Amino acid sequence: MIDLFGTPYTKALHVVERYRLRDYDEVKDAIDRNMKENWQFAGDIFNRYRGKFLQLHLTIEDTGTFTTPWTATVTYVPGGDQMQEVVCAENRNEYYYHKEAAVPTAAKPDF
Repeated sequence: MIDLFGTPYTKALHVVERYRLRDYDEVKDAIDRNMKENWQFAGDIFNRYRGKFLQLHLTIEDTGTFTTPWTATVTYVPGGDQMQEVVCAENRNEYYYHKEAAVPTAAKPDF
């Protein structure tokens, strides 16, 4: 399936994704529409933020499933909280098996 709703697909599936950084003036209409229509709307950050926005334009074609190509545009808005810089630490514990895992070291690279 293509999405969480169980949309099927075939081997003819062709997906094109275009990502762009957009200014507020270019995405204002999309953000306003999202505030009215999106069931996952999570706050009023839209009213304050005027920086860059990440926008995805998606085109999906699958002649084995759909009668015509379809498109969608998603505009991502930065969250209200600043992300803190963090340092990744090695986690040797395998998630599913709860045992020690082999972790590559500088003395023995894995590539």
